Amino acid sequence: MLIAKHQNIIDNAVKANHERTFYAQYPEHPKAYGEEAPAKGETAFKSLLNQPFSRLKQKVIAGWAGEEVSPYTQQPLGITYPVIATDELVKAGRRAGNRWAQLSAAERAGILTETLEKIKDHFFEIAHATMHTTGQSFIMSFQASGPHANDRALEAIAMGYQQLQHFPEHQVWEKPMGKVSVKLEKTFRAIPRGLGLVIGCSTFPVWNSLPGIYADLITGNPVIVKPHPKAVLPIAIVVAAIQQVLEENGQDPYTCQLAADSSEHLITKELCEHPDIALIDYTGSSSFGNYVESLATIGKTVFTEKAGVNSVILDSVKDIDAVLNNLAFSVSLYSGQMCTAPQNFFIPESGVGTPGGKLSFDEVAAKFRDAIIALVNNPKMGAGTLGAVQNDATVQRVKDAQHAGGKVLLSGAPVVNEEFAGARTYSPTVLQVGANDTGIFEKELFGPVILLIKTKDTDHSIALARQMAAHHGAITCGAYTTDDAVKEKIADAMNSVFTPVSFNFTGFIWVNQHAAFSDLHVTGGNPAGNASFTNQEFVVKRFVWVGNRTYMD
Repeated sequence: MLIAKHQNIIDNAVKANHERTFYAQYPEHPKAYGEEAPAKGETAFKSLLNQPFSRLKQKVIAGWAGEEVSPYTQQPLGITYPVIATDELVKAGRRAGNRWAQLSAAERAGILTETLEKIKDHFFEIAHATMHTTGQSFIMSFQASGPHANDRALEAIAMGYQQLQHFPEHQVWEKPMGKVSVKLEKTFRAIPRGLGLVIGCSTFPVWNSLPGIYADLITGNPVIVKPHPKAVLPIAIVVAAIQQVLEENGQDPYTCQLAADSSEHLITKELCEHPDIALIDYTGSSSFGNYVESLATIGKTVFTEKAGVNSVILDSVKDIDAVLNNLAFSVSLYSGQMCTAPQNFFIPESGVGTPGGKLSFDEVAAKFRDAIIALVNNPKMGAGTLGAVQNDATVQRVKDAQHAGGKVLLSGAPVVNEEFAGARTYSPTVLQVGANDTGIFEKELFGPVILLIKTKDTDHSIALARQMAAHHGAITCGAYTTDDAVKEKIADAMNSVFTPVSFNFTGFIWVNQHAAFSDLHVTGGNPAGNASFTNQEFVVKRFVWVGNRTYMD
Protein backbone atom coordinates (compact mmCIF):
# COMPACT_ATOMS: atom_id res chain seq x y z
CA MET A 1 0.00 0.00 0.00
CA LEU A 2 1.15 3.52 -0.79
CA ILE A 3 0.30 4.65 2.74
CA ALA A 4 3.33 2.69 3.97
CA LYS A 5 5.53 4.40 1.38
CA HIS A 6 4.31 7.87 2.34
CA GLN A 7 3.38 7.48 6.03
CA ASN A 8 6.32 9.60 7.14
CA ILE A 9 5.35 12.48 4.82
CA ILE A 10 1.73 12.36 6.00
CA ASP A 11 2.66 12.13 9.69
CA ASN A 12 5.03 15.09 9.36
CA ALA A 13 2.31 17.11 7.62
CA VAL A 14 -0.26 16.27 10.33
CA LYS A 15 2.28 17.36 12.96
CA ALA A 16 3.05 20.59 11.08
CA ASN A 17 -0.67 21.39 10.77
CA HIS A 18 -0.98 21.08 14.53
CA GLU A 19 2.20 22.91 15.56
CA ARG A 20 2.06 25.69 12.89
CA THR A 21 5.89 25.85 12.71
CA PHE A 22 7.83 26.16 9.45
CA TYR A 23 7.49 23.03 7.36
CA ALA A 24 7.92 22.45 3.64
CA GLN A 25 7.82 19.01 2.09
CA TYR A 26 8.61 20.53 -1.31
CA PRO A 27 11.57 22.98 -1.29
CA GLU A 28 10.96 26.28 -3.05
CA HIS A 29 14.51 26.44 -4.45
CA PRO A 30 14.71 25.25 -8.08
CA LYS A 31 18.17 23.75 -7.49
CA ALA A 32 16.64 21.19 -5.10
CA TYR A 33 15.21 19.30 -8.09
CA GLY A 34 18.42 18.52 -9.95
CA GLU A 35 20.52 20.16 -12.64
CA GLU A 36 18.64 18.64 -15.57
CA ALA A 37 15.12 19.46 -14.37
CA PRO A 38 14.90 23.09 -15.64
CA ALA A 39 15.88 22.25 -19.23
CA LYS A 40 13.64 19.18 -19.30
CA GLY A 41 10.72 21.23 -18.02
CA GLU A 42 11.15 23.93 -20.66
CA THR A 43 11.42 21.32 -23.40
CA ALA A 44 8.29 19.57 -22.13
CA PHE A 45 6.37 22.87 -22.10
CA LYS A 46 7.41 23.76 -25.65
CA SER A 47 6.40 20.30 -26.85
CA LEU A 48 2.81 21.04 -25.77
CA LEU A 49 2.42 24.21 -27.85
CA ASN A 50 0.27 24.43 -30.98
CA GLN A 51 -1.46 21.08 -30.66
CA PRO A 52 -4.21 19.28 -28.72
CA PHE A 53 -3.45 18.45 -25.08
CA SER A 54 -3.57 14.66 -25.17
CA ARG A 55 -2.44 13.56 -21.70
CA LEU A 56 -5.86 13.32 -20.08
CA LYS A 57 -7.50 9.93 -19.63
CA GLN A 58 -10.93 11.36 -20.53
CA LYS A 59 -12.17 9.80 -23.78
CA VAL A 60 -15.78 10.89 -24.44
CA ILE A 61 -15.06 14.21 -26.15
CA ALA A 62 -17.53 16.58 -27.84
CA GLY A 63 -14.91 18.92 -29.31
CA TRP A 64 -11.74 20.91 -28.66
CA ALA A 65 -11.19 24.50 -27.48
CA GLY A 66 -8.29 26.71 -26.49
CA GLU A 67 -7.71 30.45 -26.28
CA GLU A 68 -4.68 30.99 -24.05
CA VAL A 69 -2.37 33.88 -24.94
CA SER A 70 0.99 34.51 -23.30
CA PRO A 71 1.10 37.86 -21.45
CA TYR A 72 4.84 37.91 -22.26
CA THR A 73 4.71 37.38 -26.02
CA GLN A 74 1.02 38.25 -26.51
CA GLN A 75 0.94 35.29 -28.91
CA PRO A 76 -1.49 32.34 -28.66
CA LEU A 77 -0.16 29.15 -27.09
CA GLY A 78 -2.12 27.24 -29.71
CA ILE A 79 -3.12 24.46 -27.31
CA THR A 80 -6.61 22.98 -27.39
CA TYR A 81 -8.30 20.96 -24.68
CA PRO A 82 -11.08 18.38 -24.81
CA VAL A 83 -14.54 19.85 -24.36
CA ILE A 84 -16.89 17.41 -22.63
CA ALA A 85 -20.64 17.70 -22.11
CA THR A 86 -21.67 18.54 -18.55
CA ASP A 87 -23.88 15.47 -18.20
CA GLU A 88 -21.01 13.25 -19.33
CA LEU A 89 -18.63 14.83 -16.81
CA VAL A 90 -21.17 14.35 -14.02
CA LYS A 91 -22.02 10.78 -15.01
CA ALA A 92 -18.36 9.74 -15.16
CA GLY A 93 -17.59 11.52 -11.91
CA ARG A 94 -20.41 9.84 -10.03
CA ARG A 95 -19.40 6.43 -11.33
CA ALA A 96 -15.79 6.95 -10.27
CA GLY A 97 -16.86 8.40 -6.93
CA ASN A 98 -18.71 5.26 -5.90
CA ARG A 99 -15.46 3.34 -6.12
CA TRP A 100 -13.25 6.05 -4.59
CA ALA A 101 -15.53 6.34 -1.55
CA GLN A 102 -14.94 2.68 -0.66
CA LEU A 103 -11.26 3.29 0.11
CA SER A 104 -10.12 4.01 3.64
CA ALA A 105 -8.71 7.41 4.59
CA ALA A 106 -5.24 5.85 4.72
CA GLU A 107 -5.56 4.33 1.25
CA ARG A 108 -6.72 7.64 -0.22
CA ALA A 109 -3.97 9.57 1.60
CA GLY A 110 -1.32 7.23 0.21
CA ILE A 111 -2.53 7.54 -3.38
CA LEU A 112 -2.95 11.30 -3.15
CA THR A 113 0.52 11.81 -1.71
CA GLU A 114 1.83 9.72 -4.60
CA THR A 115 0.10 12.14 -7.00
CA LEU A 116 2.03 15.02 -5.41
CA GLU A 117 5.27 13.13 -5.95
CA LYS A 118 4.27 12.71 -9.61
CA ILE A 119 3.36 16.40 -9.95
CA LYS A 120 6.80 17.26 -8.52
CA ASP A 121 8.35 15.79 -11.68
CA HIS A 122 6.45 18.42 -13.69
CA PHE A 123 7.29 21.51 -11.56
CA PHE A 124 9.39 23.26 -14.23
CA GLU A 125 6.96 22.44 -17.02
CA ILE A 126 4.11 23.80 -14.87
CA ALA A 127 6.22 26.90 -14.14
CA HIS A 128 6.52 27.78 -17.84
CA ALA A 129 2.82 27.04 -18.32
CA THR A 130 1.93 29.35 -15.41
CA MET A 131 4.26 32.08 -16.61
CA HIS A 132 2.79 32.08 -20.11
CA THR A 133 -0.84 32.05 -19.02
CA THR A 134 -0.85 34.25 -15.89
CA GLY A 135 2.04 36.67 -16.40
CA GLN A 136 3.81 35.70 -13.20
CA SER A 137 7.60 35.82 -13.36
CA PHE A 138 9.32 32.47 -13.87
CA ILE A 139 10.52 32.11 -10.28
CA MET A 140 7.13 33.10 -8.88
CA SER A 141 5.43 30.70 -11.30
CA PHE A 142 7.76 27.91 -10.21
CA GLN A 143 7.24 28.49 -6.51
CA ALA A 144 3.51 29.29 -6.50
CA SER A 145 2.35 26.59 -8.93
CA GLY A 146 4.98 24.06 -7.87
CA PRO A 147 6.25 23.53 -4.32
CA HIS A 148 3.94 26.03 -2.60
CA ALA A 149 0.84 24.59 -4.28
CA ASN A 150 1.96 21.03 -3.53
CA ASP A 151 2.48 21.94 0.12
CA ARG A 152 -1.02 23.42 0.28
CA ALA A 153 -2.38 20.22 -1.25
CA LEU A 154 -0.49 18.10 1.28
CA GLU A 155 -1.85 20.35 4.03
CA ALA A 156 -5.40 19.48 2.89
CA ILE A 157 -4.56 15.76 2.69
CA ALA A 158 -3.14 15.82 6.21
CA MET A 159 -6.11 17.75 7.62
CA GLY A 160 -8.54 15.31 6.02
CA TYR A 161 -6.53 12.26 7.08
CA GLN A 162 -6.63 13.49 10.69
CA GLN A 163 -10.30 14.49 10.73
CA LEU A 164 -11.47 11.24 9.11
CA GLN A 165 -9.95 9.35 12.04
CA HIS A 166 -11.53 11.55 14.68
CA PHE A 167 -13.96 8.78 15.72
CA PRO A 168 -13.28 5.03 15.91
CA GLU A 169 -14.53 2.90 13.02
CA HIS A 170 -15.87 0.27 15.41
CA GLN A 171 -16.85 0.27 19.08
CA VAL A 172 -18.70 -2.05 21.48
CA TRP A 173 -21.06 0.07 23.58
CA GLU A 174 -22.43 -1.35 26.81
CA LYS A 175 -24.88 0.37 29.12
CA PRO A 176 -25.24 -1.14 32.63
CA MET A 177 -28.89 -1.50 33.73
CA GLY A 178 -28.78 -3.13 37.16
CA LYS A 179 -28.44 -6.92 36.86
CA VAL A 180 -28.42 -6.74 33.07
CA SER A 181 -26.84 -4.55 30.45
CA VAL A 182 -27.55 -3.50 26.91
CA LYS A 183 -24.74 -4.15 24.48
CA LEU A 184 -24.55 -2.63 21.01
CA GLU A 185 -21.98 -2.83 18.27
CA LYS A 186 -21.51 0.66 16.84
CA THR A 187 -19.78 1.66 13.64
CA PHE A 188 -18.94 5.19 12.55
CA ARG A 189 -18.58 5.98 8.89
CA ALA A 190 -17.53 9.21 7.18
CA ILE A 191 -19.79 9.43 4.12
CA PRO A 192 -18.63 11.74 1.27
CA ARG A 193 -21.13 14.42 0.31
CA GLY A 194 -20.82 13.78 -3.43
CA LEU A 195 -19.37 15.22 -6.60
CA GLY A 196 -17.19 18.29 -6.20
CA LEU A 197 -16.55 21.21 -8.55
CA VAL A 198 -13.43 23.39 -8.29
CA ILE A 199 -13.57 26.64 -10.28
CA GLY A 200 -10.14 28.06 -11.08
CA CYS A 201 -8.95 31.65 -11.60
CA SER A 202 -6.73 33.17 -14.28
CA THR A 203 -3.96 34.47 -11.99
CA PHE A 204 -3.23 31.48 -9.72
CA PRO A 205 -4.68 28.48 -11.57
CA VAL A 206 -2.82 25.86 -9.50
CA TRP A 207 -2.18 27.39 -6.07
CA ASN A 208 -5.81 28.39 -5.59
CA SER A 209 -7.25 25.16 -7.00
CA LEU A 210 -5.24 22.42 -5.30
CA PRO A 211 -6.59 22.89 -1.75
CA GLY A 212 -10.19 22.33 -2.89
CA ILE A 213 -9.25 19.48 -5.23
CA TYR A 214 -7.37 17.60 -2.53
CA ALA A 215 -9.87 18.40 0.22
CA ASP A 216 -12.54 16.81 -1.99
CA LEU A 217 -10.42 13.80 -2.87
CA ILE A 218 -9.13 12.96 0.62
CA THR A 219 -12.69 12.99 1.98
CA GLY A 220 -13.83 10.53 -0.69
CA ASN A 221 -15.45 12.88 -3.17
CA PRO A 222 -14.70 12.80 -6.91
CA VAL A 223 -13.94 16.22 -8.38
CA ILE A 224 -14.42 18.15 -11.62
CA VAL A 225 -11.84 20.91 -12.20
CA LYS A 226 -13.19 23.86 -14.23
CA PRO A 227 -10.25 26.12 -15.11
CA HIS A 228 -10.44 29.69 -16.33
CA PRO A 229 -10.36 29.46 -20.17
CA LYS A 230 -7.41 31.87 -20.26
CA ALA A 231 -5.30 29.73 -17.87
CA VAL A 232 -5.90 26.03 -18.49
CA LEU A 233 -2.48 24.51 -19.16
CA PRO A 234 -0.95 24.64 -15.66
CA ILE A 235 -3.86 22.82 -14.01
CA ALA A 236 -4.32 20.52 -17.01
CA ILE A 237 -0.79 19.19 -16.47
CA VAL A 238 -1.65 18.63 -12.79
CA VAL A 239 -4.96 16.85 -13.51
CA ALA A 240 -3.24 14.62 -16.08
CA ALA A 241 -0.63 13.64 -13.49
CA ILE A 242 -3.33 12.87 -10.92
CA GLN A 243 -5.22 10.74 -13.44
CA GLN A 244 -2.06 8.82 -14.30
CA VAL A 245 -1.40 7.90 -10.66
CA LEU A 246 -5.03 6.96 -10.09
CA GLU A 247 -4.97 4.60 -13.05
CA GLU A 248 -1.59 3.11 -12.08
CA ASN A 249 -3.02 2.26 -8.69
CA GLY A 250 -6.17 0.57 -9.88
CA GLN A 251 -8.44 3.56 -9.49
CA ASP A 252 -10.76 5.22 -11.98
CA PRO A 253 -8.99 8.24 -13.58
CA TYR A 254 -12.38 9.93 -13.87
CA THR A 255 -12.19 10.49 -10.09
CA CYS A 256 -10.53 13.79 -11.07
CA GLN A 257 -11.62 15.36 -14.37
CA LEU A 258 -10.77 18.51 -16.30
CA ALA A 259 -13.76 20.49 -17.62
CA ALA A 260 -12.33 22.91 -20.16
CA ASP A 261 -14.59 25.44 -21.86
CA SER A 262 -14.33 28.68 -23.84
CA SER A 263 -15.23 32.32 -23.28
CA GLU A 264 -17.91 31.94 -25.97
CA HIS A 265 -19.52 28.97 -24.24
CA LEU A 266 -18.82 28.96 -20.50
CA ILE A 267 -20.17 25.95 -18.61
CA THR A 268 -19.49 27.15 -15.06
CA LYS A 269 -23.10 27.95 -14.14
CA GLU A 270 -24.32 24.81 -15.86
CA LEU A 271 -22.00 22.78 -13.66
CA CYS A 272 -22.76 24.79 -10.51
CA GLU A 273 -26.50 24.30 -10.87
CA HIS A 274 -26.38 20.63 -11.85
CA PRO A 275 -28.32 18.71 -9.18
CA ASP A 276 -25.53 16.13 -8.81
CA ILE A 277 -22.87 18.70 -7.92
CA ALA A 278 -22.70 18.74 -4.11
CA LEU A 279 -19.53 20.72 -3.38
CA ILE A 280 -18.23 23.91 -5.04
CA ASP A 281 -14.87 25.64 -4.51
CA TYR A 282 -14.49 29.04 -6.14
CA THR A 283 -11.76 31.67 -6.46
CA GLY A 284 -12.37 34.94 -8.29
CA SER A 285 -14.47 38.08 -8.39
CA SER A 286 -16.97 38.90 -5.67
CA SER A 287 -19.88 39.20 -8.12
CA PHE A 288 -19.61 35.58 -9.28
CA GLY A 289 -18.57 34.51 -5.80
CA ASN A 290 -21.80 35.91 -4.40
CA TYR A 291 -23.70 33.84 -6.95
CA VAL A 292 -21.80 30.71 -5.88
CA GLU A 293 -22.57 31.42 -2.23
CA SER A 294 -26.26 31.83 -3.09
CA LEU A 295 -26.30 28.20 -4.23
CA ALA A 296 -26.13 27.15 -0.58
CA THR A 297 -29.88 27.85 -0.53
CA ILE A 298 -30.42 24.91 -2.90
CA GLY A 299 -28.31 22.51 -0.90
CA LYS A 300 -24.81 23.09 -2.27
CA THR A 301 -21.85 23.20 0.12
CA VAL A 302 -19.68 26.08 -1.08
CA PHE A 303 -16.19 27.36 -0.33
CA THR A 304 -15.28 30.79 -1.70
CA GLU A 305 -12.34 33.14 -1.94
CA LYS A 306 -13.50 36.46 -3.37
CA ALA A 307 -12.10 39.98 -3.58
CA GLY A 308 -11.06 42.00 -0.57
CA VAL A 309 -9.85 45.52 0.16
CA ASN A 310 -6.51 45.04 1.90
CA SER A 311 -5.19 47.82 4.13
CA VAL A 312 -1.90 48.95 5.64
CA ILE A 313 -1.95 51.10 8.78
CA LEU A 314 1.13 53.29 9.28
CA ASP A 315 1.54 54.63 12.83
CA SER A 316 5.23 54.55 13.79
CA VAL A 317 8.34 52.75 12.56
CA LYS A 318 11.92 51.96 13.53
CA ASP A 319 13.29 52.42 10.02
CA ILE A 320 11.08 54.19 7.49
CA ASP A 321 13.26 53.27 4.50
CA ALA A 322 13.21 49.56 5.36
CA VAL A 323 9.43 49.72 5.76
CA LEU A 324 8.77 51.54 2.50
CA ASN A 325 11.16 49.33 0.54
CA ASN A 326 9.25 46.32 1.85
CA LEU A 327 5.91 47.86 0.93
CA ALA A 328 7.15 48.96 -2.50
CA PHE A 329 7.98 45.32 -3.23
CA SER A 330 4.59 44.19 -1.87
CA VAL A 331 2.62 46.47 -4.18
CA SER A 332 4.84 45.77 -7.21
CA LEU A 333 5.00 41.98 -6.87
CA TYR A 334 3.21 40.46 -9.87
CA SER A 335 1.88 43.96 -10.61
CA GLY A 336 -0.53 43.82 -7.67
CA GLN A 337 -2.45 40.87 -9.18
CA MET A 338 -2.56 38.98 -5.89
CA CYS A 339 -5.59 38.68 -3.65
CA THR A 340 -3.22 39.42 -0.73
CA ALA A 341 -1.68 42.57 -2.22
CA PRO A 342 -2.10 45.75 -0.14
CA GLN A 343 -4.10 48.58 -1.70
CA ASN A 344 -5.21 51.14 0.90
CA PHE A 345 -2.48 52.82 2.96
CA PHE A 346 -3.87 54.79 5.91
CA ILE A 347 -1.46 57.53 7.01
CA PRO A 348 -2.25 60.18 9.69
CA GLU A 349 -2.18 63.79 8.52
CA SER A 350 0.30 64.49 11.34
CA GLY A 351 2.67 61.94 9.85
CA VAL A 352 4.41 58.74 10.93
CA GLY A 353 6.57 58.41 14.03
CA THR A 354 10.27 57.58 13.57
CA PRO A 355 13.26 57.54 15.95
CA GLY A 356 14.22 60.96 14.56
CA GLY A 357 10.77 62.50 14.99
CA LYS A 358 7.63 62.52 12.89
CA LEU A 359 7.76 62.37 9.11
CA SER A 360 4.91 64.35 7.57
CA PHE A 361 2.30 62.72 5.36
CA ASP A 362 3.85 64.35 2.30
CA GLU A 363 7.33 63.14 3.22
CA VAL A 364 6.11 59.57 3.70
CA ALA A 365 4.19 59.71 0.41
CA ALA A 366 7.24 61.04 -1.45
CA LYS A 367 9.52 58.36 0.03
CA PHE A 368 7.02 55.65 -0.85
CA ARG A 369 6.72 56.93 -4.41
CA ASP A 370 10.51 57.07 -4.74
CA ALA A 371 10.89 53.52 -3.38
CA ILE A 372 8.46 52.24 -6.02
CA ILE A 373 10.23 54.14 -8.80
CA ALA A 374 13.61 52.79 -7.67
CA LEU A 375 12.32 49.22 -7.69
CA VAL A 376 10.53 49.50 -11.03
CA ASN A 377 13.58 51.06 -12.70
CA ASN A 378 16.06 48.58 -11.18
CA PRO A 379 17.39 46.64 -14.21
CA LYS A 380 17.97 43.51 -12.10
CA MET A 381 14.68 43.54 -10.18
CA GLY A 382 12.05 45.71 -11.82
CA ALA A 383 10.73 43.62 -14.71
CA GLY A 384 11.12 40.37 -12.78
CA THR A 385 9.19 41.66 -9.78
CA LEU A 386 6.36 43.15 -11.85
CA GLY A 387 6.01 40.17 -14.20
CA ALA A 388 3.33 40.76 -16.82
CA VAL A 389 -0.31 41.82 -16.58
CA GLN A 390 -2.61 38.85 -17.20
CA ASN A 391 -5.24 40.69 -19.28
CA ASP A 392 -6.05 43.99 -20.94
CA ALA A 393 -8.91 44.71 -18.54
CA THR A 394 -6.44 45.10 -15.68
CA VAL A 395 -4.34 47.56 -17.69
CA GLN A 396 -7.46 49.56 -18.46
CA ARG A 397 -8.41 49.55 -14.77
CA VAL A 398 -5.03 51.10 -13.88
CA LYS A 399 -5.43 53.73 -16.59
CA ASP A 400 -8.95 54.55 -15.40
CA ALA A 401 -7.79 54.80 -11.77
CA GLN A 402 -5.65 57.81 -12.67
CA HIS A 403 -8.88 59.68 -13.41
CA ALA A 404 -10.87 58.33 -10.45
CA GLY A 405 -10.28 61.39 -8.29
CA GLY A 406 -7.61 62.38 -5.81
CA LYS A 407 -4.08 63.51 -6.54
CA VAL A 408 -1.90 61.42 -8.87
CA LEU A 409 1.47 61.01 -7.14
CA LEU A 410 2.79 58.48 -9.63
CA SER A 411 1.40 57.47 -12.99
CA GLY A 412 1.73 53.85 -14.02
CA ALA A 413 3.23 53.09 -17.40
CA PRO A 414 4.51 50.16 -19.47
CA VAL A 415 7.89 48.82 -18.34
CA VAL A 416 10.53 47.40 -20.68
CA ASN A 417 11.11 43.66 -20.29
CA GLU A 418 14.50 42.87 -21.82
CA GLU A 419 13.67 39.19 -22.34
CA PHE A 420 10.18 39.67 -23.81
CA ALA A 421 9.86 42.82 -25.89
CA GLY A 422 6.12 42.26 -26.37
CA ALA A 423 5.27 41.75 -22.69
CA ARG A 424 2.10 43.38 -21.37
CA THR A 425 3.50 45.37 -18.44
CA TYR A 426 2.39 48.23 -16.23
CA SER A 427 4.00 49.87 -13.23
CA PRO A 428 2.04 50.94 -10.12
CA THR A 429 -0.12 54.04 -10.04
CA VAL A 430 -0.13 55.90 -6.72
CA LEU A 431 -3.03 58.19 -5.76
CA GLN A 432 -3.46 60.42 -2.72
CA VAL A 433 -7.05 60.65 -1.47
CA GLY A 434 -8.85 61.95 1.57
CA ALA A 435 -10.58 59.95 4.26
CA ASN A 436 -13.95 61.07 2.90
CA ASP A 437 -13.21 59.66 -0.58
CA THR A 438 -14.77 56.32 0.27
CA GLY A 439 -16.19 56.02 -3.24
CA ILE A 440 -12.60 55.61 -4.47
CA PHE A 441 -11.05 53.33 -1.85
CA GLU A 442 -13.95 51.15 -0.67
CA LYS A 443 -13.59 48.68 -3.55
CA GLU A 444 -10.83 46.41 -4.81
CA LEU A 445 -8.92 47.96 -7.71
CA PHE A 446 -7.30 44.72 -8.84
CA GLY A 447 -3.85 45.35 -10.26
CA PRO A 448 -1.06 47.87 -9.58
CA VAL A 449 -3.14 50.64 -7.98
CA ILE A 450 -2.11 52.10 -4.61
CA LEU A 451 -4.15 54.59 -2.58
CA LEU A 452 -2.57 56.74 0.13
CA ILE A 453 -5.37 57.90 2.41
CA LYS A 454 -4.85 60.86 4.73
CA THR A 455 -6.57 60.32 8.10
CA LYS A 456 -7.01 62.44 11.23
CA ASP A 457 -4.90 60.10 13.36
CA THR A 458 -4.09 56.42 13.89
CA ASP A 459 -7.43 55.74 15.59
CA HIS A 460 -9.15 57.11 12.49
CA SER A 461 -6.93 54.86 10.32
CA ILE A 462 -7.88 51.82 12.37
CA ALA A 463 -11.58 52.66 12.19
CA LEU A 464 -11.48 53.04 8.39
CA ALA A 465 -9.46 49.84 7.86
CA ARG A 466 -11.87 47.96 10.10
CA GLN A 467 -14.86 49.39 8.24
CA MET A 468 -13.39 48.35 4.87
CA ALA A 469 -12.84 44.79 6.07
CA ALA A 470 -16.26 44.49 7.67
CA HIS A 471 -18.22 45.83 4.70
CA HIS A 472 -16.08 44.84 1.72
CA GLY A 473 -13.83 42.06 3.00
CA ALA A 474 -10.09 41.81 3.54
CA ILE A 475 -7.67 38.92 3.21
CA THR A 476 -4.65 40.68 4.68
CA CYS A 477 -3.82 43.76 6.74
CA GLY A 478 -0.37 45.21 7.33
CA ALA A 479 0.41 47.48 10.26
CA TYR A 480 3.46 49.38 11.49
CA THR A 481 3.78 50.63 15.03
CA THR A 482 6.41 50.74 17.75
CA ASP A 483 3.77 51.17 20.46
CA ASP A 484 2.56 47.91 22.07
CA ALA A 485 -0.75 49.48 23.10
CA VAL A 486 -1.43 50.61 19.53
CA LYS A 487 -0.43 47.16 18.27
CA GLU A 488 -3.04 45.54 20.52
CA LYS A 489 -5.65 48.10 19.47
CA ILE A 490 -5.04 47.33 15.78
CA ALA A 491 -5.07 43.56 16.37
CA ASP A 492 -8.32 43.73 18.36
CA ALA A 493 -10.05 45.93 15.78
CA MET A 494 -9.04 43.94 12.71
CA ASN A 495 -9.42 40.52 14.32
CA SER A 496 -12.95 41.51 15.37
CA VAL A 497 -13.82 41.58 11.65
CA PHE A 498 -11.95 38.33 11.07
CA THR A 499 -8.91 39.88 9.41
CA PRO A 500 -5.35 38.78 10.28
CA VAL A 501 -2.66 41.43 10.81
CA SER A 502 1.00 41.31 9.78
CA PHE A 503 2.98 43.67 12.02
CA ASN A 504 6.20 45.52 11.19
CA PHE A 505 7.26 43.42 8.17
CA THR A 506 10.64 44.40 6.68
CA GLY A 507 13.33 42.45 4.89
CA PHE A 508 12.53 39.22 3.03
CA ILE A 509 8.98 38.65 4.20
CA TRP A 510 5.95 40.39 2.73
CA VAL A 511 2.29 40.74 3.66
CA ASN A 512 1.36 39.06 0.35
CA GLN A 513 2.83 35.72 1.42
CA HIS A 514 0.95 32.94 3.23
CA ALA A 515 2.85 29.83 4.28
CA ALA A 516 1.33 26.36 4.08
CA PHE A 517 0.99 24.45 7.36
CA SER A 518 1.08 27.71 9.31
CA ASP A 519 -0.84 30.66 7.86
CA LEU A 520 -4.57 30.40 7.29
CA HIS A 521 -5.30 31.87 3.85
CA VAL A 522 -8.55 33.85 4.15
CA THR A 523 -10.38 33.44 7.46
CA GLY A 524 -13.84 32.81 6.02
CA GLY A 525 -15.27 35.38 8.41
CA ASN A 526 -15.69 38.51 6.28
CA PRO A 527 -16.97 39.30 2.75
CA ALA A 528 -13.62 38.32 1.16
CA GLY A 529 -14.69 34.67 1.30
CA ASN A 530 -16.45 32.06 3.41
CA ALA A 531 -13.64 29.46 3.53
CA SER A 532 -10.06 29.18 4.77
CA PHE A 533 -6.99 27.28 3.53
CA THR A 534 -6.76 25.08 5.51
CA ASN A 535 -8.75 24.85 8.72
CA GLN A 536 -10.81 21.90 9.93
CA GLU A 537 -14.03 23.31 8.48
CA PHE A 538 -12.46 23.25 5.01
CA VAL A 539 -12.49 19.45 5.13
CA VAL A 540 -15.18 18.38 7.61
CA LYS A 541 -17.96 20.03 5.60
CA ARG A 542 -17.15 17.68 2.73
CA PHE A 543 -18.35 14.53 4.52
CA VAL A 544 -20.99 13.48 7.05
CA TRP A 545 -20.51 11.19 10.04
CA VAL A 546 -23.10 8.41 10.14
CA GLY A 547 -23.34 5.91 13.01
CA ASN A 548 -24.87 2.41 12.72
CA ARG A 549 -25.89 0.24 15.68
CA THR A 550 -26.32 -3.53 15.94
CA TYR A 551 -27.90 -5.21 18.96
CA MET A 552 -25.65 -7.83 20.54
CA ASP A 553 -27.26 -10.78 22.37
